[in-house]
Amino acid sequence: MSIGSVLDLLRPDFPDVTISKIRFLESEGLIRPERTPSGYRRFSVADCERLRFILTAQRDQYLPLKVIKEQLEAIDSGAATLGVREARARSHPGRPGASEPERSAGAGGHPTPRSLNVVGETVSPEQLRFDHEIRLTRADLLAQAGVDEKFLHDLVRANLVTPGPAGFFGADDVPLVRTARAMAEFGLEARHLRAFKLAADREAALLAQIAAPIAKSRDAGARARAEETVRELAALSLSLHTHLVKAAVRSALGN
Repeated sequence: MSIGSVLDLLRPDFPDVTISKIRFLESEGLIRPERTPSGYRRFSVADCERLRFILTAQRDQYLPLKVIKEQLEAIDSGAATLGVREARARSHPGRPGASEPERSAGAGGHPTPRSLNVVGETVSPEQLRFDHEIRLTRADLLAQAGVDEKFLHDLVRANLVTPGPAGFFGADDVPLVRTARAMAEFGLEARHLRAFKLAADREAALLAQIAAPIAKSRDAGARARAEETVRELAALSLSLHTHLVKAAVRSALGN
């Protein structure tokens, strides 16, 4: 999204934010939006969440940019992140097992205004290209996703993750398992995530129906055009899904 679109998203919560402010934060290295070939900034959902984190820290905790940058660097490296359990502890201070540091402090002992719990960013068609070269063993997947054998077993049993005929997993299985792990910390087990799998299968089938006539064409490059069509539609469907869930949650919460 453009810097103007980001401004529109942020201004309801941060009326004083300006384009100059966002550019300044970029110059200070707190955000790193992508650039188009023509030099325009292109912001992702994660970039917007990062900006909210920064602006909230300035407004509510009066933290200097140096401290905020240290917190962001710690979060980026995974060295000191306010995870889901800590975020829940902040909402439920009396929860057993939540220590006082979990409830009050982030990196460097400073209060962390918000967790950056964006697992994925805005997806472009290019990001949906399949990488058939990467094959991961079960041990590789366990190590990279940071889960135990039982957790992965439950995901495979629920058909959320499927190894290939030779028993290898793909590169996309790593963020999938990490996402499932993050949701599990809210109490969502593999059986609960089946609804997401079924919805994804229905969406994929619909996209395949649209692309099938293109793939069956005898023109040169028909299959490549069909795959490109599927990637573009998949990226759009992910965006649509995000906005639909957002609207449904807002309605469910009475907002």
